[in-house]
Amino acid sequence: MSTQWSRQEPLVSVVMAVHNGAATLASTLASILEQQVDGPLELLVLNDGSTDGTKLLLDQVAAADSRLRVWHRPQRGLTASLIELCEQARAPFIARQDAGDRSLPGRLLRQLSHLQRHPAASLCSCHARFVLSAAASDGAGLVLHQATPSAEQLRDGLTGPAHHGAVMMRTASYHQVGGYRPMFRFAQDIDLWSRLVETGTHDVIPEILYEAEVNAGSISGVQGPEQRRFHHVICCATRARRAGRSEQPWLQRAERLSQHCRRRPAGSRRRARGTYFIACCLLPAHPDLARTHLQSALALDPTHLRARLRLALLESH
Repeated sequence: MSTQWSRQEPLVSVVMAVHNGAATLASTLASILEQQVDGPLELLVLNDGSTDGTKLLLDQVAAADSRLRVWHRPQRGLTASLIELCEQARAPFIARQDAGDRSLPGRLLRQLSHLQRHPAASLCSCHARFVLSAAASDGAGLVLHQATPSAEQLRDGLTGPAHHGAVMMRTASYHQVGGYRPMFRFAQDIDLWSRLVETGTHDVIPEILYEAEVNAGSISGVQGPEQRRFHHVICCATRARRAGRSEQPWLQRAERLSQHCRRRPAGSRRRARGTYFIACCLLPAHPDLARTHLQSALALDPTHLRARLRLALLESH
């Protein structure tokens, strides 16, 4: 942990975990540290077992800016990292940020002001745009799409906001519902939102204030099937909880799923999943680039049936 930080109590704590994110980390840190809020800000970053230049960069920035607090430890995954970070947050509001993404100017101030004016809200998100990484788009980042969910769509807590990193929540509400839960290796955010909306509303700033990078190593790309299994468990646990029944059987199932995910190797099939995910993102507007990624996915995993079918459909047009 960095040994120097502001002794003044912060108004907003921004929490972020990073694993091997040195290539884009400077931009992400700057996007938070350059935010203007009506009070002190702290940025809490946990280096989750990185083996690249992440540690050095974090230590350098922390030495120059006392608002950045840094921890280094062996890799334990995103959920464990977020639990640790939120326990260290000193502010009445916690904002999320993902490594590799950027918070656009005004994001934190807009969300903070909204939560201060609307005490019935437990959390507040904003709209987001998704950009394909330069590495996956032949050197030129491409805007793939924008996510603009409404408060009505997010009311039940089982549909996620525009992006996990685009959320700010009340620290008191976070602790009231028990925070992130360790048995959810994936979809830990949906599990949290499903409980937060039981204590207050999920409000939305209808502006694009967050930019998320899409890459082949993203959880949505590589762990999509696992995420869907966790989401089913969360829906079942939520229905049980809201009906006054125990959710414990579903939490036990989530733990078994997490153990299963930990045992599964990465391998070429995992990389093929991520490459296929990028191809699907590209298909609507960039079919030629999508074709290249579909071919790469099949080279990594010749048994990838969906990639083969999509490539055949693309070639037939």
